[in-house]
Amino acid sequence: MDNIFTYFVKLPEGIDEVVLPCLDGYTVYIKESLSDDQRMKAYNHALHHINNHDFEKHDVQVIETEAHKKGG
Repeated sequence: MDNIFTYFVKLPEGIDEVVLPCLDGYTVYIKESLSDDQRMKAYNHALHHINNHDFEKHDVQVIETEAHKKGG
């Protein structure tokens, strides 16, 4: 698996995590104000996108719909 760099940052309301591909793998930004349980859920959601190769897809609505169906 690629490297995953994780940072806790301020994010806008309604956004718990952001995942971006980078040269060495992926960077995951998680909202710093989340509880530990919420952070874990956000991180697992990010991992789902990485493991599902969602960055190779083009339709964000389909990606998110599929992720939430599978509990990601």
